[in-house]
Amino acid sequence: MAFNLDEKILKFLEENQEQTLLLTEQISKIPAPSGKEERRAEFVKNWLEGAGAKGVCIDGALNVVYKIDGKDSDDIIAFIAHTDTVFPDTEYPMPFSRDDKYLYSPGVGDDTVCLAIMLMVVKYIVENNLKPSLSILFAANSCEEGLGNLKGVKQLMKDYGDKVKTLYTFDGTYRHLVNKCVGSHRYKITFETEGGHSFNNFGNRNAIYAMSQLINSLYACKVPVNGDSVTTYNVGIVDGGTSVNTIAQNASMLYEYRSDDKECLSYMQNFFNCQIEEFKKKNLATINVELIGDRPCGGDVDKDELKKISDKVVGICEKHTGIPCKCESGSTDANIPMSLGIPAVCVGVYMGSGAHTREETVEIASVPKGLKIAAELILEYFD
Repeated sequence: MAFNLDEKILKFLEENQEQTLLLTEQISKIPAPSGKEERRAEFVKNWLEGAGAKGVCIDGALNVVYKIDGKDSDDIIAFIAHTDTVFPDTEYPMPFSRDDKYLYSPGVGDDTVCLAIMLMVVKYIVENNLKPSLSILFAANSCEEGLGNLKGVKQLMKDYGDKVKTLYTFDGTYRHLVNKCVGSHRYKITFETEGGHSFNNFGNRNAIYAMSQLINSLYACKVPVNGDSVTTYNVGIVDGGTSVNTIAQNASMLYEYRSDDKECLSYMQNFFNCQIEEFKKKNLATINVELIGDRPCGGDVDKDELKKISDKVVGICEKHTGIPCKCESGSTDANIPMSLGIPAVCVGVYMGSGAHTREETVEIASVPKGLKIAAELILEYFD
């Protein structure tokens, strides 16, 4: 039988819409670059304890963890939303503003409002002393973004993964459900030469030229295709040199490739390794390759179970929003449980624009719908 929100729940969600916006504002103002989420973690822990939650802790990866033991089983259903943002700011407060239609703040949608919505549902559970049959794990996790390398969810899977049966991560807009993992490898590549004066030492090796030659080789790649797979590559940052009249001694670049298919990701790894070996033979520079990010594709997941939870989430999203919800590929916290064979999906609970920009917005009118999506998804597991 399908779970439906009753009048008591709906009344709570309606009465707490403004509180959800206020909570989003409070968290948005706290800077949280990946790996530096201490202040947000402490705020979330204190907020949960203020709502009546017992046994909340912050683990070594800066995840805020709240576990509710099940009555009938040690099996765990996990719900998470990440605390970090892509922005390097460390000074409080982060900029925040609102008007009649929007919330404005760097990171307000990705992932702050999603975290606030999840926390508000947890508040309802605690206030009403609801008990689950399976154990439920809630986590405000760290290091989802960029070079955070999914450290937070990796720690959660290390601590609880053998008991987790399904994981839901709240992230993104409710037009999309991510149920296929985009894996990636990210590298920092540095180049060193003897350099010298641009006139007196003309002909010496130039680190920037060497870097450009490797970039050209990497961009000659014809991406592999396996069915409906998508594979990409990118050089995102380059750096190097001293002055216009100096032959560059040092240069560096950040490079990544991604794919939602394990075989294609393996092909890209082999292609990259071959290009590095060929580059070394040319003696254009001394080169150092450092792996700085490794996100796996999905593993051997029960396809029927994944389809079951995907269909359920799509139905809930469309029910409360009245718009289509499309399944797609993405790089999210779900990558780690999926790589371990645990069914996991990334669920959107808001609408907005400008993710990963300082002009990011959240549509205020979307938040009540997101509250209903999260509440129906979570409360199904409670009596």
